[in-house]
Amino acid sequence: MIAQIEEFFNPKTADPPQDENVEIKEPVTEETEEVRKRTYHEAGFRDGSRNSGSPLALSICLNAIYARFQNEEKELVEKQQLAKEPYINEQKSKETEIKTLVISKESKEQQINKVETDIRAVKDNIEELKFEINDLPRNPEKYHISASKGASSKFWIGLIILMPLSLYLFTFYISTSYSAFFKLLDANSVTVVMNILDAKAFEKAWHDGSLEGLFVTFIPFVFLGLGYLIHMFGEVKSRWNYFKIGILFITSLLFDAILAYQIEEKIYELNKTAEDDKFGIFVAFGKIQFWGIIFAGFVVYLIWGVVFDFIMKEHREKDKIKHEQLRRKKDIQIHQDRISDIEIQKAKLIEELSDIKKSSLEAQGRIITLQRIIDAVIIPTKEYVLYASEYMKGWITFVSEKLHISMHEKIVLQTECIACYNENLKSVGASEDSQNSVYVTTL
Repeated sequence: MIAQIEEFFNPKTADPPQDENVEIKEPVTEETEEVRKRTYHEAGFRDGSRNSGSPLALSICLNAIYARFQNEEKELVEKQQLAKEPYINEQKSKETEIKTLVISKESKEQQINKVETDIRAVKDNIEELKFEINDLPRNPEKYHISASKGASSKFWIGLIILMPLSLYLFTFYISTSYSAFFKLLDANSVTVVMNILDAKAFEKAWHDGSLEGLFVTFIPFVFLGLGYLIHMFGEVKSRWNYFKIGILFITSLLFDAILAYQIEEKIYELNKTAEDDKFGIFVAFGKIQFWGIIFAGFVVYLIWGVVFDFIMKEHREKDKIKHEQLRRKKDIQIHQDRISDIEIQKAKLIEELSDIKKSSLEAQGRIITLQRIIDAVIIPTKEYVLYASEYMKGWITFVSEKLHISMHEKIVLQTECIACYNENLKSVGASEDSQNSVYVTTL
């Protein structure tokens, strides 16, 4: 207990008071400080003598001492200004920060408004494209498309003609190819027609073997393919394409001539006598059946090609509309992808705007807090501990030297007084754990 009292009279030097890393600079001289300390010491001795060292009276007196210390600090205008200068500077910095945030906030809001305008414009484009897709078949000329509004009667008539012509060519080339390459004529073949057109050519070819069957099945597609190539080359007008078309026509004619020659040779060899000449190209040219086979195949093939080309041209008119519709559908998809990208950009801007508002609110809250500190009186707790300890020394000096009681009673009384003193320091925020802080209170 005695050691505790001795420690009180020899306190450790405390660190300078701090609040948010701010150090208070004291504009007082050492002489002024000594006078002030002596004043507090004398006040403690005097109050202790008046109250006979009562701990209860000490508690009340310490509260009064703290109030007195507050008033004294409040009167030290220059010292208060120095103490508040860091807070004033921080407040100015926060005000500048808020102005910057306001500008950033307005900029972000303008960007968001622009993004929303872009989204609305893109959505309007999508709606317009959807309307055009529905309106194109009804009014193609409105969109500068040279196409008929509906399927023309010429297209359907041509399609009706093309289908039986295709069936005819299938039948003709299956029969003639079988007769030319696989059929064996004998003395029982009565007429030429029976030898050229065989109603069971397809069945007989598959009966003779799969190779024969596949050959007669797919050979009509060769001629149809040639007709399709002629149409495709005719799409682009050029000398080279015209040359290709001529080669294809000659190829088709030669193939029909070969079929006719093969069939006519078989018929001639079957019916010739010892007096007849050997069959050759000039003999074939003199046979009416030879030219009949060519005309029955090649001429019909030409008719089929012309009808097919006409139908494709008519259908191309409808393709123009479908092409324009497809192009607009692709444009819609592009616009929708663009909207998704803009929405992502908008979400990012909204998030940035939210952060700016949050930072602005935090800065405004900090300014309010700083203003409260500036309007208040800053109490340097280190100095209060210094002067309060001087007051306590005066009080304890009276108890030790002037109060006529036993030594044991003095020690008990001093211990109680020190406890009151520590309680006072704790109540005003000047405990040992907070010696380096600046205690702020509003008067």
